[in-house]
Formats: sequence, C-alpha cells, structure tokens
Amino acid sequence: MKRHGKFFGILTLSFSLAALVSSCTTKSQARAEAQNAFLAGQNAALKQQPAGDGVTVTGAVKNSFVPWVAGLTLAQAIATANYVGADEPTQIIIKRQGESATLDAKVFLNGKDIPLEIGDVIELR
Repeated sequence: MKRHGKFFGILTLSFSLAALVSSCTTKSQARAEAQNAFLAGQNAALKQQPAGDGVTVTGAVKNSFVPWVAGLTLAQAIATANYVGADEPTQIIIKRQGESATLDAKVFLNGKDIPLEIGDVIELR
C-alpha cells in the first residue's frame, strides 16, 4: 500500500504536536481556558441582547439579562441569572454609572443584600 507522501507526514506531525501540547496542559490551565471560552461566548451573546430596562449579570450564569422589577436586589438578580459556576463566586463587582464596587462574596452570601438600580452590571468572579 502506498501512503500519500507529504499529506500523511503533515497529518502525523499535526497529531503528534497536538498530543504533545495537550500533555503539557495542566487541569487548572484547561479549566481556566474552558471558563474563559465560556465567558467569551457569554459576552458575545450579551452584546446581542435587546436593550431594555434591567440589569446585566456576567460570569458563569445562564441568563445574563435580568428584567427590571421594583425593589430588585442583588440576591434576586443572581438567582434569576441562574449561577452555574462549579464553585461559589469569591468576588462580586457592581458597576453603576461608570463607578464600580467590589464585594467579598462571603459577606454577601452570609445574608447582606443590596438594592439594585436599572442599568447596573453585576460581575461574578
């Protein structure tokens, strides 16, 4: 049987390089790369969201746009966004009118809730 020369050699080299590169990736690197890819896709979808009254939640969530209701709180927004991260977030950043505030998620998760305003952006890390 005759092999296809150059093509077969390039294909074999490609598979060898892929195996070499994949063996050099640690589990934490792979997890970080997967999370970054997920967040990039989420941000792209966010840009396609129709404008409307509500708040935006970024991070490991299923629904990045939360419609506005009177009295909306941070806890309600995160619950509505449906957080799907493997671990609880460690930081919560609230961006409002060009300013931002960083919260320790442990403090928030222990019962302190914060009222939101239309247009707030919540980032879960």
